[in-house]
Amino acid sequence: MTGSVDTLAGVVPVVPASLTWRDRVGGYRVRWGIGRYTFLVDPGLYAVGTTDDRSPVLVTANYKLSFDALRRHLAGRDAWLLALDTRGVNVWCAAGKGTFGTEEVVRRVDASALAQIVSHGTLVLPQLGAPGVSAAEVRRRTGFRAVWGPVQAAALPEFLDAGMRATPEMRRIRFPLKDRLVLVPVELTAVVVIALLITLSAAAVAAFVGRGFAVANSLAALLPAAVIVLATVKAGAILTPILLPWLPPRMFAAKGALVGFVVALLVLPWFTGVLHPLQLEASALFMIAGSSFIAMNFTGTSTFTSLSGVKREMSAWLPWQIGASALAAVLWIARGFIA
Repeated sequence: MTGSVDTLAGVVPVVPASLTWRDRVGGYRVRWGIGRYTFLVDPGLYAVGTTDDRSPVLVTANYKLSFDALRRHLAGRDAWLLALDTRGVNVWCAAGKGTFGTEEVVRRVDASALAQIVSHGTLVLPQLGAPGVSAAEVRRRTGFRAVWGPVQAAALPEFLDAGMRATPEMRRIRFPLKDRLVLVPVELTAVVVIALLITLSAAAVAAFVGRGFAVANSLAALLPAAVIVLATVKAGAILTPILLPWLPPRMFAAKGALVGFVVALLVLPWFTGVLHPLQLEASALFMIAGSSFIAMNFTGTSTFTSLSGVKREMSAWLPWQIGASALAAVLWIARGFIA
């Protein structure tokens, strides 16, 4: 943040349209799940360029990735940025949680004394925030007309130049490969500790056979367990998002289950004769359920699925994922009772 501008309502910070190396490093860090919930800006009003009462007001979340994505497409332009207090959550998710909502828009418009700063009475809200905001209620309570901006911040210059008119393409929601892959690192970091614990637990349980205990059995099972868990994570967090548009099931959990099944067919034959048949069956169940669960996390980050669709998918698939994982654990442990 650099500089400030005096308005009738007080001092407003001025932010540059260009991102600094600290901004970019912070963005990369958050993509790997580091400081994810503290990467935010203070809610309130900001200025980009040389603003006046005719400059457009663009509403966004106070999640810094969202805030930065907006301002970096405003080079050479003058605009007001109104950051809502979404607790550091992006627009799409915050709209679903209710933090990017009508009450917060009204609160921030009043708190920033926006009516004293601009004369046009128009707010440009991100289209992905529409599930949480009633434009009619905002108009009634603040006097400001809400206009829905394009899906992508990159289309804002064209949108503003066209008199705030969006083309059909600006309304189209896509989930291309680069957007799918950018989500992979945070999904990997979210499961790495759990994956390690499952691997070590599976190897430890393998030491018990019949009424005996053999460390050698545990060491022998360590590599297969590690490979199986790693393959499961890759199936759900990497292969499923890459293949997403070409996988036939509609639900993400079903797509992940399908990929997990195929990966199990490719991986488990390598351990025939190394693992007991019960362990192979347990591994197959685990790979399908685990890949399904990891892939299901993408429903909350993709606009391919509606908010109600996310809830339906979780309620339909979570019981099966939990049940299949529990059965896998029982089968793996049951191996210990066979001499």
